[in-house]
Amino acid sequence: MTIKRSKYKRLKQVLLHVVFWYAVLFFFVSVFNVDNNIDSNVFYFSLFLMPATIATTYISIYKLIPNYLIAKRYFLFGLYSIYTFIISIFGICLSMFFALAYLSDFKFEKMNTVGRSAVFIMACIYIVVLIVSAFKLLKLNLNQSKQNAELEAKILETQLKLKEQELNYLKMQIHPHFLFNTLNTMYGFALKKAEQTPEMILKLSNLLDYLLYQVDKPFVSLTEEINHIEDYISLEQMRFHDTLNVSFHKHIHSENIEIAPMLFLPFIENSFKHGAIKNGVLTIDILIETKNEYINFNIKNSSSKRANYYEGIGLENIKKRLELLYPNRYELSIAKNEDLFEVFLKLNLKHAETHG
Repeated sequence: MTIKRSKYKRLKQVLLHVVFWYAVLFFFVSVFNVDNNIDSNVFYFSLFLMPATIATTYISIYKLIPNYLIAKRYFLFGLYSIYTFIISIFGICLSMFFALAYLSDFKFEKMNTVGRSAVFIMACIYIVVLIVSAFKLLKLNLNQSKQNAELEAKILETQLKLKEQELNYLKMQIHPHFLFNTLNTMYGFALKKAEQTPEMILKLSNLLDYLLYQVDKPFVSLTEEINHIEDYISLEQMRFHDTLNVSFHKHIHSENIEIAPMLFLPFIENSFKHGAIKNGVLTIDILIETKNEYINFNIKNSSSKRANYYEGIGLENIKKRLELLYPNRYELSIAKNEDLFEVFLKLNLKHAETHG
């Protein structure tokens, strides 16, 4: 099927070339004829000029333009164009001589003169060459633009695939990290045979469901994300008992807001993991609020000099995810002193809400 299509395309191209050169022949006959009457001598004279015209044109469009002009080899293009011009003049003059000789039966003493000057004839031939060359150049530029567009589309597709793969890789790192800490907490409860163990298992089950089935979505409901943050905080409250003081403030103006999953949990987990107990209590303050097209997340926890919040993969991963998911649409600041560790994150939701 492909071979037949290729043959058909080739045949169509040949026919178009034949029709075009017949049109050029008709053009020559029309402009070289002094009178309005059809003169067979003018027809034969024009026919003799066709080989030189065709050769010059094809050298220009199949050799000079694609191999030198498009390839930006301008010096060689100019040099070979001059050579082609000189040789074509010689070919045209030779064609005119043999045409006139043929029309006078090779009796050179009775050779007729042409109604048009040699300069006019050459000008007509080079007009044809220039017009065809201009169309060829335009076609090559259009094809190049099309190829560039296709290449850009492929590059963009590849970048998107790489971005998706990197995000999946980051999520794979976050999940075990998050689960490891949570399972450690539940293991401690199981050893103590605490009454809260069934409730803890239920909350952990909800978190696992979220991790396995929801977190792979590009965007999730902010309300849903907050619900799972609350489940996580509840698990930690069971573990810390009276040594934990958590305040969680939420000011959400719409139920339709969506964000990338697991953006806030690593920061919250980090506070529980590295936060310092001061005066017998680990203090953590969390704020999530939305204003117009923005969402603000702020978390503070009591800290100590020895606490290293930057170890491990949690914070680094979240920074990479933010860069991939919200490029130029987020602000992240992290501050630490002897008594306090604070994270502030501001997201632009304008584009995020369109990714339902």
